[in-house]
Amino acid sequence: MSLVAPPPLRIGLTGGIGSGKSTVARLLASHGAKVVDTDAISRALTQAGGAAIPTLREAFGDGVIRPDGGLDRDRMRRLAFADGATRSKLEAILHPLISAEAQRAAAAANDAAVIVFDIPLLAESGHWQDSVHRVLVVDCSESTQVARVMARSGWTADSVKAVMAAQATREQRNSIADDLIVNDGISQADLARRVETLWNGWQPSPQTAV
Repeated sequence: MSLVAPPPLRIGLTGGIGSGKSTVARLLASHGAKVVDTDAISRALTQAGGAAIPTLREAFGDGVIRPDGGLDRDRMRRLAFADGATRSKLEAILHPLISAEAQRAAAAANDAAVIVFDIPLLAESGHWQDSVHRVLVVDCSESTQVARVMARSGWTADSVKAVMAAQATREQRNSIADDLIVNDGISQADLARRVETLWNGWQPSPQTAV
């Protein structure tokens, strides 16, 4: 008789812009989670020589490609948030590529106890909700979101609100949460303790094999 480790627990991590989702991802990684960062995958796909560049160039023209051959992400973001059809076309190109790369990364980390998929648009995607065991939402007030993004990125309040308007609402995100961290008005130490409590609750019990 031997003990067999259960398969990895797959956690979908999401939250609105400025919620502190990336901080929570780093804290989970410090506990041993394998974090699959879909934003990082997106950046790799759209850098010079990235797999998405030829299709993006064909779909949107040379105007969205920087001189070095990578995607002009600021220009593309402005175009996407100004026009729903453009955003849908961009998502149709990038999302399947991101998903495929994320699943490859997860398969390579199959020995991890917990795999965290860091997915900004998880609430908008039925596909991702069906691909994880639990959804962790990091939440905060909209005023906190605006203040944090303005402080870290130098964006105007209107720019932040435009991104927020294109994302799921707080209510929509919170409605799909199996676990919820309210990251508003708390210290970094308190946030770390909340993450640790969640982590401890996720730990599996070894299964017995004959």
